[in-house]
Amino acid sequence: MSERQSQRQRNTTETDISIALEVDGDGRSEVSTGLPFFDHMLAQLARHGGWSLTVSARGDLDVDAHHTVEDTGILLGQCFGEALGEKRGVRRFASAAVPLDEALVEVALDLSGRPFLHYDVDPPGEKILGDPPFDPQLAEEFWRAFVVAAGITLHLVLVRGRNTHHILESSFKSAARSLRDAVRLEGGDVPSTKGTL
Repeated sequence: MSERQSQRQRNTTETDISIALEVDGDGRSEVSTGLPFFDHMLAQLARHGGWSLTVSARGDLDVDAHHTVEDTGILLGQCFGEALGEKRGVRRFASAAVPLDEALVEVALDLSGRPFLHYDVDPPGEKILGDPPFDPQLAEEFWRAFVVAAGITLHLVLVRGRNTHHILESSFKSAARSLRDAVRLEGGDVPSTKGTL
């Protein structure tokens, strides 16, 4: 089992979430959030990020999916940051653009220790069918929660696309590939002139 792993829980009056993450995993996932499309996106993160990921989330979906998506982002970001520790030897910077049919989203990131999200992904706007349907605006809330909790800089920019499902899936796959590249070990030092990230 990899040393770069974390397991955490988050319990509030709105959500009850547990996550186990192994950064150097096998791409397999077990995800259950009550939001089928969101489950699919988290599975894409695991598969293309090379993670082993288990997510169990129960939230107040009768109110809105926002709490479940945001709190999952917070907890996953905390797990990711904890799993990387001091980030010794990581590549640190990475970028990718993964197409899905007509859709293409470019991603660039830095394991900087400084949370920042630039999110320029504006799908046509229709909810993605499912039970319950998924509001595409929630993807931005997930990424904002993740980057703040993980302490990374992340830019996502829509190059082109018409199908909302394709656009969001391209963004998650591009982010997954970038995260996979950024955490790759290339040495033993912290990749910063400050000596810390």
